[in-house]
Amino acid sequence: MRSSDMREEIRELNLAYLMLAQQMLREDRPAAMFRLGVGEELAGVLESLSSAQVLRMASSNMLLCQFRFSDVMLVDLLSSHGRSKGAAHLHAAILAAGRPVETLT
Repeated sequence: MRSSDMREEIRELNLAYLMLAQQMLREDRPAAMFRLGVGEELAGVLESLSSAQVLRMASSNMLLCQFRFSDVMLVDLLSSHGRSKGAAHLHAAILAAGRPVETLT
């Protein structure tokens, strides 16, 4: 993949992520904060971004979304490695919910 193609893919992913984050925050802020792995302050900033600001941020050459965790157990649970999908995802959500947002990054 060429560098220009990769930058365009990153821009599209960033734009979709930011738009989804804003929609989630507007519909159900507490659930969105949990799912996005963000605190109150960042949620407020994301929610208040104008369309122009979203487009500028999306045009960054770095991914704005990231894995919320570095815990191998959570990765295994979310990928349902060797378990039923429903039980594994529920177990992962319980583990993630018990940790402060800052420890998930």
